[in-house]
Amino acid sequence: MPLIKRFLPHLLVVISFIIASLAYFSPVLSGKKMKQGDIVQYSGMARQQTDFRNQTGEEPYWADNAFGGMPTYQLGAQYPHSYVKKIDRLIRFLPRPADYLFLYFIGFYILLLVLKMDYRLAFLGSLAFGFSTYFIIILGVGHNAKAHAIGYMPLVLSGIILTFRKKYIWGFLLLAISMALEIAANHFQMTYYLFLLVLVLGISYLIDAYKKKEIPDYFKSLGVMVLAVLFSLLLNATSLLATKEYTQFSTRGDTGITIQANGKEKKGTGLDFDYITQYSYGRLESFNLFIPRFMGGTSTENLGTDSNVYEELLRLGVSPAQAKSYTEYVPTYWGDQPFVGAPAYIGATILFLFILALFLVKGRLKWWIVGGSILALLLSWGKNLEFFTRFFIDYFPLYNKFRAVSSIQVIVELCVPILGVVGIHKLLSKEVPGDSKIKALKYATGIVGGLTLIFLLFKSTLFSFSGLGDSLLLEQGGPDYLRAIKEDRKAIFTTDTIRSLVLILLIAGGCWLYLKGKLKENLLLIGVGVLITLDLVLVDWNYVNKSNFVSSREFNKPFIANKADEEIFKDKGHFRVFDLTADPFNSGRAAYFHNALGGYHAAKPGRMQDLFEFYLAKNDVEVMNMLNVKYIITQDEDGVKALTNPYTNGNAWFVSEVKQVSSANEEILALKDLDNKKQAVINSKFNNVISKTKYTSDSLAYIALTAHQPNHLVYESKVKEESFAVFSETYYPGWQAYIDGNPVEHVQVNYMLRGLPIPEGQHKIEFKFEPKVIKTGSSIVLTSSIIFILLIIGGFYYQYKKTGSLLSLPKEDK
Repeated sequence: MPLIKRFLPHLLVVISFIIASLAYFSPVLSGKKMKQGDIVQYSGMARQQTDFRNQTGEEPYWADNAFGGMPTYQLGAQYPHSYVKKIDRLIRFLPRPADYLFLYFIGFYILLLVLKMDYRLAFLGSLAFGFSTYFIIILGVGHNAKAHAIGYMPLVLSGIILTFRKKYIWGFLLLAISMALEIAANHFQMTYYLFLLVLVLGISYLIDAYKKKEIPDYFKSLGVMVLAVLFSLLLNATSLLATKEYTQFSTRGDTGITIQANGKEKKGTGLDFDYITQYSYGRLESFNLFIPRFMGGTSTENLGTDSNVYEELLRLGVSPAQAKSYTEYVPTYWGDQPFVGAPAYIGATILFLFILALFLVKGRLKWWIVGGSILALLLSWGKNLEFFTRFFIDYFPLYNKFRAVSSIQVIVELCVPILGVVGIHKLLSKEVPGDSKIKALKYATGIVGGLTLIFLLFKSTLFSFSGLGDSLLLEQGGPDYLRAIKEDRKAIFTTDTIRSLVLILLIAGGCWLYLKGKLKENLLLIGVGVLITLDLVLVDWNYVNKSNFVSSREFNKPFIANKADEEIFKDKGHFRVFDLTADPFNSGRAAYFHNALGGYHAAKPGRMQDLFEFYLAKNDVEVMNMLNVKYIITQDEDGVKALTNPYTNGNAWFVSEVKQVSSANEEILALKDLDNKKQAVINSKFNNVISKTKYTSDSLAYIALTAHQPNHLVYESKVKEESFAVFSETYYPGWQAYIDGNPVEHVQVNYMLRGLPIPEGQHKIEFKFEPKVIKTGSSIVLTSSIIFILLIIGGFYYQYKKTGSLLSLPKEDK
């Protein structure tokens, strides 16, 4: 019975999390699914591998339907012995996206329990974390991998903190499993940001250990953590090896060229500074952490008929219906970013508790949370704090591999609720003197409430409410029209500032009444919980709600075939399609129906991206020919149509000359004047594979594709003497060429295609995708899984023999 009583509150909390997750995303209960923009595009990219998997029961590991061909490693590939994925699916048992919201809740709840918070406080903190606006918004747009990685961050911190407290068995176990889950979420940018926070945490604990003369214990804990992280890496060996391999061939790696399409020098590897910092938070914009629409909210807001814009449009002679329609998309945002889906609102309530905690909480917990928050905030400013951002780009490994630096604010959104909950814990604690609590409450109210009041009273003096696109708005509607938009921006600012001020005064008033003995503890916690939930959910609901859901039938058909698609379907050959009706390199639509030249991915194949920038963006037909583009989808006043390209080189062809160059620059530039039907260009590093560069033309020679699957291509050829064939397929490690069943070496030609010397006579030529990283990684995963399980059993046995119990609770963090 005592054991049941001990775990009953936690069980009730878990049930509450399930109810809250399903309640917010209630349409999932009726079978509806959230239509997420990124997932719609992903479904186009992943359709071929999904169909192949369903039809054959095998995993292809190669997709031929996007970017001319690419591995599926970043498209949801399923690997052997994916035991970590199985654990993940057990945790995320709810329908999507309720599963991610539940993951937010349960992970943060465990972290607060590890910090020895009362389950009631842990429950409140979990609501504050889970309903943080940014975390809900990313689910609305389909950044599932990002949400996935964020959800496991608290569990990773839990394992680290337990280990530092010398709870080595539980710390090792929790850290190894949670870090394995974090890595398996496959959003390395979020994991990297977590690493930066852990670095701050580690420094804080090191300083504390030095002061307490516990350096040996510190490094012992560090050793346990290194072992745990090592196992988390080994348990994800297949995906990590595959990702590492693909990264080198993606836009995140180095394709070898040192020039840009405009002729200018390409600076270093990784992403360009302007691309990395395109989405940089404005310094002033950071105040939307506690005033939701401080900078106007999303890029466009629905203001309705009760707005200055509506009145101004009527004055300009626009009909009421048209004016009402336009007010649904008023450009209210006046910050520094090119586009904003919603403000990264943490909550005025939880931010107030965070400031309160600064005066009540002491020791390493406060300092690593504050340090991590400040670091993340400064880095989120990107180009608005250029020297700091450039320092990290230049000196922190891998930092230049990630874009959208504003997203590092997830660390702030993780840290603030932690300290906020610890703050209210201290407010309730009998160990803290009453006068210290009163003083802290006055300071917090004065700082947060006072700042909000200053914004409210002096908004016209402090802020211009002018946005980056206002010059265009001025041209479109004139000065009065722009003035109306600014007035509406100011009205939004005023409304939300008053809202935050009221919430701050309410929660401060509740704390004051408690300290004066006029409000009981449970009533205070209920009030705080209600305020936190309403504060966040009412903002979340403006951006992600029932309107984001569609029927399962509509969800399962994210794209509808048009007349051009129907026309292309009649051709049963093997070719590629270039869709110009949308940005071809930022759309998964064509890949859903055809073998597309373009696609949608955050890490595109690097050499295909180079070809796009140098040639395809300029509609270079010769390059399209060598890439086997038979149809080009265009749109004009007559509608969408499929244009046939009669000059495509086909799936494979023989050339009479192989031109040798010595660098990647020469390779890509040579394509400009290359007669690619007769000539091929090859890097000199492949000279050992080819015996000659001149080949005799044979009018009777032929080579044809006779069978094709994403991971297996079969050709037949017949030549009188040795010839050289070019295949319109992406050159990538893992593809093995065979002639009559015998493995042979092939080369990279024309910057990104495959080339192969063909001996005289009639032959069967095959290309099979047999990636070694999958075989190697799978063996590592299986072996490390067995060892890990044995270590767990041994650790528990040691714990039991030493203490007589498998569980010993950690002390409160100081």
